[in-house]
Amino acid sequence: MMDSTFTAKVELFEREKGWHYVSVPTDLSKPLEFLADRGLIAVTAKIGSSAWATSLLPMGDGTHFIALPAKVRQKEKLLIGAETSVSFEMRSRRKDYRRADTNVSAPANFSLLIVLS
Repeated sequence: MMDSTFTAKVELFEREKGWHYVSVPTDLSKPLEFLADRGLIAVTAKIGSSAWATSLLPMGDGTHFIALPAKVRQKEKLLIGAETSVSFEMRSRRKDYRRADTNVSAPANFSLLIVLS
């Protein structure tokens, strides 16, 4: 598996109540774009002793970022401008195939087979 650890600076989107985030190097995010679901690449991120389910989120310019929740920033004492080591690993995003008119859902290993006649 590819190395998914990098060092990044904690940044803040410049708008009222903007998110804190770290930019993901394109050499790590670009090869994973084919896994994106509506632009999001499901990962588990880790900084220090904190790990959380999140996504590589698109910036709109071809790059991605990881949002830093307040709990993680507080626990790891992350301030804007601080350099931090970040790692991530891929996680599956389980799709719910539940029909609106039933309480039946497909098993986790369900796959759809389309037969063309």
